[in-house]
Amino acid sequence: MEIAVLLLAAGCGRRFASELPKQYVCVQGKPLLRHALEHLAAEPRIRWVQPVLAAGDRHYADVVHGLDWPFALLPPVTGGRERSESMQRGLAALPADACWVAVHDAARAFPSPQLLAQVFDAALAHGAAVPGMPVHDTIKRVDQARNVIETLPRDALVAVQTPQVARRQWFEQALAQAGTALATFSDDASMLEACGFPVHISEGEAMNRKLTTRDDLAWLNMHLEALA
Repeated sequence: MEIAVLLLAAGCGRRFASELPKQYVCVQGKPLLRHALEHLAAEPRIRWVQPVLAAGDRHYADVVHGLDWPFALLPPVTGGRERSESMQRGLAALPADACWVAVHDAARAFPSPQLLAQVFDAALAHGAAVPGMPVHDTIKRVDQARNVIETLPRDALVAVQTPQVARRQWFEQALAQAGTALATFSDDASMLEACGFPVHISEGEAMNRKLTTRDDLAWLNMHLEALA
């Protein structure tokens, strides 16, 4: 099993409220994107990494300059306005012999070797897999007026993370079926589900939390300092 990783780093990070895109914010002396690459390098089944960047990105080249990786770091491609469009462009740029694809957020920079191994093993066994965490809060579905419609059963819910892994052919078929509805999918696995493909949930990790806001950055620094 050789895997191609689409490393999505095209977001502008509006919720992070910084002129510097969040994937380039330094954590413990390194940009977040470099941490992501270093953690991916620990998984020997990753053969290619395809960066997907924002138009006009001025930081990526400096982050990776002069560094060697155990995988082929492919020339970056420019992403789209929506996550699904960025994923589609990255997928199209992969080598023809890349049969398994993992889509990963650069803002989730600390996936452990165990998390990567488990989600790759699960994808190999089931065809597609994503890491997920149990939901501890009570989740309610509301209408547009913020009135509660129903309370969802907590034991049947998980909060999913990345990398989201599947057979390349499944992703391509799901993208083709999505058509003009592509932008409505909030993650990659939901496209597979809509196409009828089974998606298995492997075990997620708290440290695989996505950096979205300044509070997330403070949380991440606190936990990294505790582990040091």
